[in-house]
Amino acid sequence: MNVVHTLCRAQFYPNLHSGSYNSSHFLRPHGRRCRNKRNSTDSSSLQNLQSWQYTMQLQNFIRIHAIHRQLGFLSKKCGQNRPLILPCHGQKSDRLGDILGKDGNGAWSPETAKNDFSPELNGNSGLAFGSQSPNSEKRETTLKSDYFGNESIDERESAVEREAWDLLQAAMVNYCGSPIGTIAANDPTDPSILNYDQIFIRDFIPSGIAFLLKGEYEIVRNFILHTLQLQSWEKTMDCHSPGQGLMPASFKVRTVPLEGDDTATEDVLDPDFGEAAIGRVAPVDSGLWWIILLRAYGKCSGDLSVQERVDVQTGMQMILKLCLADGFDMFPTLLVTDGSCMIDRRMGIHGHPLEIQALFYSALRSAREMLTPEDSSADLMRALNNRLIALSFHIREYYWVDMKKLNEIYRYKTEEYSYDAVNKFNIYPDQIPPWLVEWMPDTGGYFIGNLQPAHMDFRFFSLGNLWSIVCNLATREQSEAILDLVESKWGDFVADMPFKICYPALEGQEWRIITGSDPKNTPWSYHNGGSWPTLLWQLTVACIKMNRPHLAAKAIKIAEARISRERWPEYYDTKKARFIGKQARLYQTWSIAGFLVSKLLLRNPETIKILTCEEDAELVNAFYCMLDANPKRKRNRKKSSKSYIV
Repeated sequence: MNVVHTLCRAQFYPNLHSGSYNSSHFLRPHGRRCRNKRNSTDSSSLQNLQSWQYTMQLQNFIRIHAIHRQLGFLSKKCGQNRPLILPCHGQKSDRLGDILGKDGNGAWSPETAKNDFSPELNGNSGLAFGSQSPNSEKRETTLKSDYFGNESIDERESAVEREAWDLLQAAMVNYCGSPIGTIAANDPTDPSILNYDQIFIRDFIPSGIAFLLKGEYEIVRNFILHTLQLQSWEKTMDCHSPGQGLMPASFKVRTVPLEGDDTATEDVLDPDFGEAAIGRVAPVDSGLWWIILLRAYGKCSGDLSVQERVDVQTGMQMILKLCLADGFDMFPTLLVTDGSCMIDRRMGIHGHPLEIQALFYSALRSAREMLTPEDSSADLMRALNNRLIALSFHIREYYWVDMKKLNEIYRYKTEEYSYDAVNKFNIYPDQIPPWLVEWMPDTGGYFIGNLQPAHMDFRFFSLGNLWSIVCNLATREQSEAILDLVESKWGDFVADMPFKICYPALEGQEWRIITGSDPKNTPWSYHNGGSWPTLLWQLTVACIKMNRPHLAAKAIKIAEARISRERWPEYYDTKKARFIGKQARLYQTWSIAGFLVSKLLLRNPETIKILTCEEDAELVNAFYCMLDANPKRKRNRKKSSKSYIV
């Protein structure tokens, strides 16, 4: 069996303890490589060479591992600008498992976790699998039977679920003999692969959650650590390097001949930061999803050693610094361009799209739990907390619409100056679209898709609204109102297949101008009002969190009736989702994984804790203090002795 290579990134961060970073310290190789020896006629000499190489590298690894265990971080360089690698070739030593205390190949396993970790249910540790709180023994037995015992699951699995698990396993990709992710789509009848044979970070999230809920932690751990190694890549687009901390949109595992050695091959991780994508747009959401998955892994597995690693901590800080960097934009929301998220084509979402803001808030909340308290991270933590307060207020106050808010906008005065302005973004009442006047119910509301000076995008974007519930970006009242809207407009959002990516679709002249006459984003297709089965799992988490599991169960039942028979399409077309998407890939992995996650979560509702955030008292107090300081809400009050800027 092959030995999974372990990369030491301590050499990249020589000044980590002092909080200083320099881009020259970061490795920028052509690709992540792992050698694999072929059969050779001189097997004896080859085995001797392999044994000597393995012994030398093992000694280095043991020495660094000892430092890691004693000091809590890797502080020894592993060579001249090269990471320490345990190659895939060679036989494993019987002593390796004894030395490392692992499962024989240096990898973490669930059995190891039982000995190494004792997670407790608190803000920073694992789910209640191992906690010893009152009544935890009964809960632990139930959860273990569901997550670790296949028999109890198989008894309740439908034929569609069993097929989905088989397809998800078939989509797995190995790197150096170990699973590292799942490809985007795996349709054996489609000769046009394009980039659907790559591992996309955003696409792997539902796959990773499904594996975590099934108790298969290794693939998620490998994915987290290997994608981390692809940060700050050397590749350029028009001579411009990606920002430090940027995570790739996707990567591909390629097996290539080893140059100068006909007896060996090597596995190479080849990342794409957008330089090969349609539109050449770098992904903003990849790093945010990576942080969210890292937290979910720790909470579900109890293996907190991954998030405590120095390279993981530094990688997380780099993502946050990239997102929190000062710029010309004065809003607390992230300024991004079209095509930088799940909607990866021109759809008029440039500016401050809700989806990115919800993921940004969720990543900030997750990172705050996982960042280790150090002097070097103190400034970052302060910036993080300040942004959380400002971001939550900004979204809750200015993005929210319901009938009451629409009436306020309808009576807005324009061209207002000074700090006392009510119409802060100079929104013209004529921007309220005719469809919204008739469509908006008396009860219910939602967050609009975008907000910029003199512009409100009143479209309903599903991922942003659902994830705002999951991460508590929305208040409880707003969360209830969003699901009220979903329930009252079930035929628009769900119809014959959940879930509509946005509502309504752009049509006519508006479609031609905003999308550039995009033939793939025609009305009620793809990102322009198409229905995406992968959104089912976000809907399920939101419904369970707000104690409305019946809504999720209803949507799952609708999907289960068709999705397997129609070969797990990527998306559906038409207003009622009656047709398979005209360019939809079949056997789309995140459609498969989204369905499985929904079933697993509905079966064990308390496991949503690995994804959700509870309301933070500090954020609540800050939010209401800022509301009290809002001139719109105190125009008729006596002048306060304090002055506020909101």
